Amino acid sequence: MTRMMSVAALVAMVVVGVSCSERASDMPELGQVHGTVTLDGKPIPGVNLYFEPEKGRSSMAQVNTDGVYEALYMIDEKGVKIGPCIVRVEIGFNESGQAIPAKYGSKSELKLDVKPGDNTFDIEMKSK
Repeated sequence: MTRMMSVAALVAMVVVGVSCSERASDMPELGQVHGTVTLDGKPIPGVNLYFEPEKGRSSMAQVNTDGVYEALYMIDEKGVKIGPCIVRVEIGFNESGQAIPAKYGSKSELKLDVKPGDNTFDIEMKSK
């Protein structure tokens, strides 16, 4: 009986440990992506970046006042899905300012091949 209770306790601990895992079973491999965003050589704060992979969930970043960003896959998970993606730059929800040229925004030509580990991706936009 004691042996059976021990086995049952062990099975319960394994089940609880697996079900309380911090990472979802369908979470893709992510690379950490960060960098700066400039327009005509000047930091452009308050814009949002969208990292759109060929398949799967997009990642997002908000650029701070120094023009620096770090991409988030989920609110508590940093990174971008490994592989090629299109990067779009958009003016933030409550922001105003200089328009983003279409080749960086709605018709983005920005491409990034995210690798495992650390990825620096600086975006140097030109208005003309």
